[in-house]
Amino acid sequence: MEQDLTYLLGSGGSDDILVSYTSPTPNSSAAYEYAFDYSELHIICHPGSIPAFASTLFPVLYSVLFVAGLVGNALVVWILTVFMKIKTMTDVYLLNLTVSDLLLVFSLPFLVQYSIVSQWTFGNALCKIISSVYFIGFYSNVFFITIMSIDRYLAIVHSLHVQGIRTTAIGFITSLVVWAVAISASIPDLLFFQEVNDNNQIKCLSHYPDGNNGWKTFSNFEVNVLGWLIPVIVLIFCYHSILKNLQKCHTKNKYKAIKLVFTVVTVFFLSWTPVNIVLFLDSLRNMSVIDDCQTHQRLDLAKELTEALSFVHCCLNPVIYAFVGEKFKKHLRDAFKKSACFLFNCKGYRAFSGRSLDKHSSLHTKSSQLSSVGTVL
Repeated sequence: MEQDLTYLLGSGGSDDILVSYTSPTPNSSAAYEYAFDYSELHIICHPGSIPAFASTLFPVLYSVLFVAGLVGNALVVWILTVFMKIKTMTDVYLLNLTVSDLLLVFSLPFLVQYSIVSQWTFGNALCKIISSVYFIGFYSNVFFITIMSIDRYLAIVHSLHVQGIRTTAIGFITSLVVWAVAISASIPDLLFFQEVNDNNQIKCLSHYPDGNNGWKTFSNFEVNVLGWLIPVIVLIFCYHSILKNLQKCHTKNKYKAIKLVFTVVTVFFLSWTPVNIVLFLDSLRNMSVIDDCQTHQRLDLAKELTEALSFVHCCLNPVIYAFVGEKFKKHLRDAFKKSACFLFNCKGYRAFSGRSLDKHSSLHTKSSQLSSVGTVL
């Protein structure tokens, strides 16, 4: 007969640790994911409850990010497809980056409901679909930021040698490869995410066969390497080379371009580095390198906070990669003027027809050919 004694260690605050001392039997198994031995006793670290401020913060934050991300990225898709007509490789990559942002944004309403009721109520199929959409959006987002950095590097540092390579056709082919890699990297999450009964609550979690943490550790390291380490190395190399090239450049947009470079790198680091650090620590926990119960509970909260922070990036991408560009802003102004005239049936509607936009676009293209910096930054 198994004897189970439960003690609440601490004074009753949020840092209290719930620990179970269970005398081992041949058929006994841990009911929770994190279990480790002390003096031949099984000490089971129960997940800590989410603090009150977090349970209020997450629904509000996710709702704001959903609205901002949806509006911003939808505007980019509208301008790129209706007014700019996807004429360059940079346009192709920007469109695909926006689609990856929207994939992340579309998962936010489910997270709002999930964070309010603390249970998954959408069924096992949607659990797999939404988790897969999130990871496909994550990988493709990071990959397209990396590809756009390489594109900028080639256009500015090696502009004379890549004129015949930077075409829309090559951009579409590269984008298909990026999506294929992103989907392939997300397959483990499609396989293992499912509805599980966790302490009498239905949750959408990764469930590994026989409680094996090997797959979970592999998934974490996959995110660390593919979703952070390699992109960071590429970004540092590309933008360091771009900055060296800009120092020799005498264009009037030189300092604006330098600010944009620092903005791109800084926002990427601030958005994705915290969640990757927490995932790395989570891998150490899976390998029992970290075996402190209080650290386990704080790590769970840190994962939720850093994942929420990473969603900010999909709202900032339209600002960083689209709205700061003079060409895009001009098309945006013309689009709003044309839409306003159409709605109010004003006489100047024809002045903002597609012919007028094409004329402005051709003038901008001719002037921008004088400077490769102005074309891609």
